[in-house]
Amino acid sequence: MLANRVSIQTEDFDLSREVAALRAGDARVGAVCAFVGTVRDRNMTPTLPAARGSLPPTGAASPWGGPAAKPSAPTLPAARDSLPPAGAASPWGGPAAKPSAPTLPAARDSLPPAGAASPGGGPEVLTLELEHYPGMTEKSIETMIDEAQRRFQIHGARVIHRVGLLQPEDQIVLVAVTSAHRGESFQACEFLMDYLKTQAPFWKKEQTPEGARWVDARVSDDAALARWGLPFANA
Repeated sequence: MLANRVSIQTEDFDLSREVAALRAGDARVGAVCAFVGTVRDRNMTPTLPAARGSLPPTGAASPWGGPAAKPSAPTLPAARDSLPPAGAASPWGGPAAKPSAPTLPAARDSLPPAGAASPGGGPEVLTLELEHYPGMTEKSIETMIDEAQRRFQIHGARVIHRVGLLQPEDQIVLVAVTSAHRGESFQACEFLMDYLKTQAPFWKKEQTPEGARWVDARVSDDAALARWGLPFANA
């Protein structure tokens, strides 16, 4: 087993080598769960401050007048009402045809050109720069590994988090956990990743064509953390 459980480094890591070292010499291990996070070329989800700040207070007037309404998905009745009864003649003659899904060419034609901004996505990410608090970051992760061992029946854990300037497709983080059975290592791996995404002392800055911006935790990350009963440092 590895004596060094936490590494904060600029250099890349090798997944297979790290897993082999983690389980080496430990015949109790029956399961290994590993997670690797990588840099995407686009930030698809709004960060927590933007998501919270963009919503008007409950009951407040919307910018277009009247009380703010809850967003809702389109309902089906309108589509159903516009269809003729089964077997009825269509307005253009002949029996009514069954409604069909859009064909593949239509789906392809709706995709933006390579490099163009996604209609529903965030800005393109050119680089991701990570900073940490030396000493404090390692200590906080060690504490959470101790907590994972208290909550779950795991044998070993290894966390590697890279810092510095990273490019899209680069590896950022590795969390690997060993246990006798897969359920414990799955849960412990999720627990550690939820902590790393929201609470660990890291600062992330994305460089986009519009300029640089700091990245905060997402709403979904905070929701994932809540199930473990951990306090929100970013709330």
